[in-house]
Amino acid sequence: MPYRSDPARPSTRTTPEGRPMAEVRSYARRGSRLTLQQQAAWDRRAGQWLVPASVATEGLDLARWFGRTAPLIVEIGSGVGEAVAELAAQRPAYDVLAVEVWRPGLASTFQHLEQAGVTNVRALALDAAWVLEHLVDEGAVAELWTFFPDPWPKVRHHKRRLVGPGFAALAASRLAPGALWRLATDWPDYAAHMVEVLDAEPLLEGGVTDRYAERPITRFERRGLAAGRAVTDLCYCRVS
Repeated sequence: MPYRSDPARPSTRTTPEGRPMAEVRSYARRGSRLTLQQQAAWDRRAGQWLVPASVATEGLDLARWFGRTAPLIVEIGSGVGEAVAELAAQRPAYDVLAVEVWRPGLASTFQHLEQAGVTNVRALALDAAWVLEHLVDEGAVAELWTFFPDPWPKVRHHKRRLVGPGFAALAASRLAPGALWRLATDWPDYAAHMVEVLDAEPLLEGGVTDRYAERPITRFERRGLAAGRAVTDLCYCRVS
């Protein structure tokens, strides 16, 4: 499984011989320094929009953090928030949980949310797979977004890719029947891998689709297009 067993302490997983097993993360730790504008946005909004990591032990009370009860959308890897701000603005009746561990990205997300006048997004800086496994109930997610996850292009790093059989089974179990999982990547081999993995998950059906028209073109997508890589959108539905 490409996710940690506990975000608050080192793994206790072991090999069959009893040796400690190194955890494989699907993301890389990046710099945490904020620009002046990002710091200002963080100071204005983190107390209101950032769900504290203490929910890892206390539990995630969505009604408390959103101030209401509404269908839940989860975005894994919100980056700098371009997509989640625009998509959430179009869905005011939904609660949107943006899971992102990169602090400057979270600060930029707050900026985009402010600019769009969006108030139905909360951010959580914990490992996304751990969040789904331990903090989100089965069948609780109305829609799941995974746009441009880290491609880990080197073959020796492919094991770090988020979308693998274990994660696909976990994510599918958290989707409500009929709920959609929308994905996008600008790495053709990762797209092919996603199709192979998701097609093999019995709780999902779907495949490659036309570009998701509501998804804005983000800087990650522009970067891929500038490098000559085609973008592949996928959409899978949780079957009953």
